[in-house]
Amino acid sequence: MKIPFWKMHGAANDFILVDDRAQTFPAADQAWLAQIMARHTGIGSEGLLLVQPSQQADFRMRFFNPDGGEAEMCGNGARCIARFAHDRGVAPANMQIETVAGEVRADILGARVRLHMPPPRDWQLNQRLTAEGRAWTYHFVNTGVPHVVLEADDLAVVDVARVGAAIRRHAAFAPRGTNVNFIHVEPDHAVRVRTFERGVEAETLACGTGMVACALIAGKLGRTTPPVRVQPASGDELEVHFVLTPDGARDVTLLGPAQYVFQGELNYPAAT
Repeated sequence: MKIPFWKMHGAANDFILVDDRAQTFPAADQAWLAQIMARHTGIGSEGLLLVQPSQQADFRMRFFNPDGGEAEMCGNGARCIARFAHDRGVAPANMQIETVAGEVRADILGARVRLHMPPPRDWQLNQRLTAEGRAWTYHFVNTGVPHVVLEADDLAVVDVARVGAAIRRHAAFAPRGTNVNFIHVEPDHAVRVRTFERGVEAETLACGTGMVACALIAGKLGRTTPPVRVQPASGDELEVHFVLTPDGARDVTLLGPAQYVFQGELNYPAAT
């Protein structure tokens, strides 16, 4: 079976996208998904996204991590799939997207997309845990997927791979674990971010739900006010808007780029 695909990225967070409205894509073959997402032996990506039919929205988004497992939500991926679906004629410029994390809206603004995020939940501020031989103060919020946020004086010296991996699998977040973000708030109140991403199991250049989580936590801690300019490791600048409430936040949006890279064709099963 030959399967057309497109490669896109949002702030250097890169994805394989497939129009699967016929629902023939072999999504249950996790080993094959991991194979095609592998950097050195496959296409290489930090996720795979499918456009599928929906009974309640313009389309359904399914998102798979590089290990082949399905995840609830991806902010950068959702912006890419919104532009992709609009360009394929699947959805209007102001669309509704069904995700495992709930229904979200997206607005196409040229090469940029504004994503209306699901309501953040499970807030935890100023919590403590021990990892890698030391105590850490952390904050937590679920922005579609779970995120830990830790403040750092100097992001350049943070061992994101080691500390991120330890906290990602910490017993406090069992059984599924968490994403882990390190932030530094600049004097102009912009937020710089480095992220260890669950499912990728490494630091990534950008994570959409992570950037939203970091902006929300920085806002809750009084370090910044919306709209928040967020800069991930890629160097891109995205904008997070929200309205703080006594029990959390509402009207959360993520505005940033969604760019095409190339298109091609997959073979399933893979040729040997």
